[in-house]
Amino acid sequence: MTHESDQKIIDRLEELLDTERSALLQGDLEKIAGLVEEKESLIDALNVLDAGPRQKLEALQKKVMRNQALLDGALQGIRTVAARMAAFRRIRRSLETYDESGQKQIIQGEIERKVEKRA
Repeated sequence: MTHESDQKIIDRLEELLDTERSALLQGDLEKIAGLVEEKESLIDALNVLDAGPRQKLEALQKKVMRNQALLDGALQGIRTVAARMAAFRRIRRSLETYDESGQKQIIQGEIERKVEKRA
């Protein structure tokens, strides 16, 4: 590869990482998913570069680490929401409580489904 094409790969990956960061901050998961394939191919192209241009990659490494931290946070948020929604579903089916003697009681939830016709 020539130095010029090496720099184009680096520049494109830098742009892509900035786009990914923006999508992460906005919570645009679809956009992030769409960037994965191009990101992987650019990283594969970087892996075959000579040792010379690799010194210019420190800024890219920092951006990759920053985006990884954002991705980790987004995943943790998704897991938290999923756990919270599961708890709400459990509560809708039944509610666990304790009586005055400290014994656990389960109150079954009832979902009343009724269709009312009006003329």
